[in-house]
Amino acid sequence: MTPTITMSATAQHYLELEEQYGAHNYHPLPVVLSRGKGVHVWDVDSKQYFDFLSGYSAVNQGHCHPVILQTFIEQSQQLTLTSRAFHSDRLGEYVKFITDYFGYDKVLPMNTGVEAVETAIKLCRKWAYEVKGIEEHKAVILVCEGNFHGRTSTVISFSSDPTARKNFGPYMPGFKAIPYNDPQALAAALEDKNVAGFLVEPIQGEAGVLVPDEGYLAKSKALCEAANVLFIADEIQTGLARTGKMLACDHENVRPDLLILGKALSAGMMPVSAVLADDEIMLTIKPGEHGSTYGGNPLACAVAMTSLRVLKEEKMAENAAVRGEQLRKGLADLHSRHISLIRGKGLLNAIVINHPDKEAAWELCLQLQENGLLAKPTHGDKIRFAPPLLITEAQINEAVTIIGKSLNSLG
Repeated sequence: MTPTITMSATAQHYLELEEQYGAHNYHPLPVVLSRGKGVHVWDVDSKQYFDFLSGYSAVNQGHCHPVILQTFIEQSQQLTLTSRAFHSDRLGEYVKFITDYFGYDKVLPMNTGVEAVETAIKLCRKWAYEVKGIEEHKAVILVCEGNFHGRTSTVISFSSDPTARKNFGPYMPGFKAIPYNDPQALAAALEDKNVAGFLVEPIQGEAGVLVPDEGYLAKSKALCEAANVLFIADEIQTGLARTGKMLACDHENVRPDLLILGKALSAGMMPVSAVLADDEIMLTIKPGEHGSTYGGNPLACAVAMTSLRVLKEEKMAENAAVRGEQLRKGLADLHSRHISLIRGKGLLNAIVINHPDKEAAWELCLQLQENGLLAKPTHGDKIRFAPPLLITEAQINEAVTIIGKSLNSLG
């Protein structure tokens, strides 16, 4: 049974504007938000909700974090953009700060997550030809089935999602998909001497928070190392304290050769992304070969430094680990017949819905909205639960109560 969503004239007005003048490339919940603070957001009618999506993990630090917001305001009054035609004081500070923070020689700053993925692909190919010695135009990058790395033409070329690919061809060659969470499949694929890199999500978020077996990342890194292949970790959604460690790879003490970051690097203030690597890889790209007008702009640099400081100073990884355990236990204790599976790590979690109605996950999200919690289905029957990392014990308990009440409404 589809819940009835109460829609005010004000909210309806904004939805109609989007429908008439905006491209129809998203299918959002019918809620119009106008304010956010911490773990909460408010709609145009001042109704309060828990945000259990966190902008797909972009607002790990919480909405409008006051310390990060202050940095944003101060820097925006000083200098926001120079392009990379000139130097800025903030860029020098930032590149030292983030490379020290994660332990790499160099960083290449970009804006959106998929720009960073594209950057990592270019770096991997450049390294393949100029360092490893693969014949030009022959390099192969291994990817995983069920991956999500963005929606540019290159990235959808190796997507296994038909919705992302249909009628967007021709596709970029040079990629081979292998099963996720399968070291044997990786080992077999690495026998091809033209393989240059292995691009992997430590947890597949868009696929429904698929957590691989313990040891998968470490085995994969070891196999890549033995084959002289770059291990490329897309930590855009899993990184920056989301899973209970600063990086999801940290759970297995894996150091990627190329580390891709985005989303919470700016705490949701603006698009900021980065690729980190050591000199052997990063210095293959020379002036004029890659770049971005906005990449490394002074505002982004200032905001990213404060965003990273806040994660450590407020011990958000530690809180994510504890509150994630609490959330998964709370969901299990509901004993709902409509939950067939609970999975996750830290505060990146998902439930799989068990219901004869294939629209049940969407309907449950509508009911959650009605009851004061925002979440979104992914891949049909899965719902991701990923609140901001400053969520408290009491707030988790309140959210679990809302989820239980909403599940009961499915009948």
